[in-house]
Amino acid sequence: MPKLRGSRTHEGLPISDASPISVSNKKRWSTLMPWLIALVVIAQLTFLGRLGIAKNATYFHSWRELLRKQHSSSGVKVAGVRNSGIRGLGGHRYSGLETCEEWLEREDTVVYSRDFNKDPIWISTSDVKEVITITIIIFGLGGRQACMYHDVKTCAVNCSFRSKWIRKADATFKLHKKSKAPSVHRSMESASYYAENNITQARREGFDIVMTTSLSSDVPVGYFSWAEYDIMAPVIPKSEKALAAAFISNCIACNFRLEALLELEKENIKIDSYGLCHRNREGGVDKVEILKRYKFSLAFENSNEEDYVTEKFFQSLVAGSVPVVIGAPNIEDFAPSSDSYLQIKDLKDVRSIAEQMKYLAGNPDAYNRLLRWKQEGPTDTFKALLDMAAVHSSCRLCIHIATAIWEKEEKDSDAKKRPCKCNKGSETVYHLYVRERGRFEMDSIFLRSGNMTLNTLEAAVHTHFKFRKHVPIWKPERPESLRGGDELKVYRIYPLGLTQRQALYTFKFKGDADFKNHIENNPCAKFEVIFV
Repeated sequence: MPKLRGSRTHEGLPISDASPISVSNKKRWSTLMPWLIALVVIAQLTFLGRLGIAKNATYFHSWRELLRKQHSSSGVKVAGVRNSGIRGLGGHRYSGLETCEEWLEREDTVVYSRDFNKDPIWISTSDVKEVITITIIIFGLGGRQACMYHDVKTCAVNCSFRSKWIRKADATFKLHKKSKAPSVHRSMESASYYAENNITQARREGFDIVMTTSLSSDVPVGYFSWAEYDIMAPVIPKSEKALAAAFISNCIACNFRLEALLELEKENIKIDSYGLCHRNREGGVDKVEILKRYKFSLAFENSNEEDYVTEKFFQSLVAGSVPVVIGAPNIEDFAPSSDSYLQIKDLKDVRSIAEQMKYLAGNPDAYNRLLRWKQEGPTDTFKALLDMAAVHSSCRLCIHIATAIWEKEEKDSDAKKRPCKCNKGSETVYHLYVRERGRFEMDSIFLRSGNMTLNTLEAAVHTHFKFRKHVPIWKPERPESLRGGDELKVYRIYPLGLTQRQALYTFKFKGDADFKNHIENNPCAKFEVIFV
């Protein structure tokens, strides 16, 4: 009686498994499988090529990787896969199933001598007041930067501040004769009063790192942040008879602000003054709450200096009181919209500004247009500027120092021998690095020589961070109405090492050719991205 299919032989195996015909079919199938997979891969790549995607894709899992995983799991080798036609440049060679991108990521990896999570950035000062000031600032911003014995715990780089000189310090506040570490100068005052706050003067005095209100300094320190100011607070009805309020207590200014105040009064602009200068109202009040009741606020700084924009301007915005500005000549860079303020550039402007104030006060529709940004939201430029302060300046200092330490190691070690590019058929694949502003670690991005454009770079960065489900660093800081959904919007991509003034306002590649030249002349080029 014949055995049924699937019954056991004396060897314990089903007859179907022991069948010579079945074994033959299995061998034939094993031989054909790789070719079938290869045909599928070719078909998919052809389809992508027709869509114009394959050439532009810069950070997708490759079909070669998929094929490699399939073969490794089945134990089947595919003839010709090893001979991929990819060759490293600069004498580097490799073989195997890895893609060009995988090989570059492995070969370009740098093993640094220091892990900042375990060995933090140490910053010391002999001035106890400096550390106390840093601690107050950290705690003063709504507790958003936890501080334990002057350690910044929420930073992308572990960093520690000490109120004494320590031998292994990575930087020191003030100049220190015993230390070879970089010296840091930090101040939020105007250079008109303190000459050392001028960047050139600070360098001349021997400071290596400058932290001032200037966006051209190494680590800018501003008077603005989402956490400190509820910029999007709603506007309340104006209840005061006076058109404007003023809070001016330094009566010896380096500009014409007091003269302007008197000239405005001569033009029949009624001003309630709560400061020490020309006081006509009782002081000691909540400034923002008082400003909410006035149509205008005299945001008069004590000097006219680029980027020197203090709480006078930002508190006016919070209160929904239109700021009348004397101060930074580039105040437009700090405004939520181009029509959100009035500016007195010179004493001769006072009369025309007074006429505008009277007109706006008598025309609600025209006045409300200056506050329209409260409903529609500020410009991307304004958001990008305030987002910088989502990372405390003390943390940004540590990131700045840690980045310099790693870059020095790259230059001094074998890291400079990294290939940073390789040939893939007729094209060259370039290995780039990018990180979000305010973060430390760099991510890999790959571009091909056949499509080396600024648009491709932006698409590659956007695709990479979207694939990672990246959450912008400012997300917890911004008012809820300005956080948006899960989408990412690239505002700026710029070479690592630029100042914030360059990054936000002045730097721009002169077309695709200039960008390509930068990549070719800066192996493993590094970039920062700002999302809005």
